[in-house]
Amino acid sequence: MSFHEVRFPAALSFGSSGGPSRRTDIVALANGFEERNTTWAHSRRKYDAGVGARSLDDIHTLIAFFEARMGQLYGFRWKDWADFKSCKPSETVGPLDQTIGVGDGTATEFQLTKSYVSGGAAYVRPIRKPVAETVRVALDATEVAEGSGWELDPATGLVRFSVAPADGVIVTAGFEFDVPVRFDTDTIQTSAVSFQAGEVPDVPVIEVRS
Repeated sequence: MSFHEVRFPAALSFGSSGGPSRRTDIVALANGFEERNTTWAHSRRKYDAGVGARSLDDIHTLIAFFEARMGQLYGFRWKDWADFKSCKPSETVGPLDQTIGVGDGTATEFQLTKSYVSGGAAYVRPIRKPVAETVRVALDATEVAEGSGWELDPATGLVRFSVAPADGVIVTAGFEFDVPVRFDTDTIQTSAVSFQAGEVPDVPVIEVRS
C-alpha cells in the first residue's frame, strides 16, 4: 500500500465532520419480514477535511499536504478527535484499557485492538496506526515498559514480545491512535474570501485498508 506515515495537520482536522459507515444489504420478503446481511467485517470511516473561513496560511498548509500526497495516491494518518484513544476521550490512557490477547506460550505478536461494547454486543476494531509514544502494555495487570520485553511496530499496530507470554497470561494495552486514510478526490477548490482569509468547502477523506 502506498502510505506516508505522516499525520494530517491536527489543527486543521479539529472540528471536521465524519465517522464510521457500514454496508448492510436488506431484502424485504413477501411476508413483510426482512433479511439483513453485511459483507463488511469492519466499518469504514469517512471524514471531510474541508475548512471553512481560515487564514490563507492554513489554506496553504492544506494545499501543500494535498500536493505532497499527490491527491488520492498516497495514504496518511488522520486524527479522529471523537475517537482517538483506547479509553474515553476525557480519560487518560492506561495499560489496562484494552485486552489484546491471551498468552499461549508460543505467540509473540499481538495486534492492538479496541472493543466497542453496548447492550451485550461488541465489535473489535484492529488498530493499525497507533501513536508510538503513547502505547502502554501490561501482562496480567502488571505494566511492562517498552524495550523491556516488547517493542511496537507503529506502522502496523503489532506488539512483539521477545519472549512469548505464558499460557493464560492476559495481555492488555492502552494507546492513542490515528486512522489510515487517503483523500477521496483529486481536486481541491479554494476561494479567497478576503485578503487575509480563504476557504476550502469540501475535501472528502476515506479510510484505507492495510
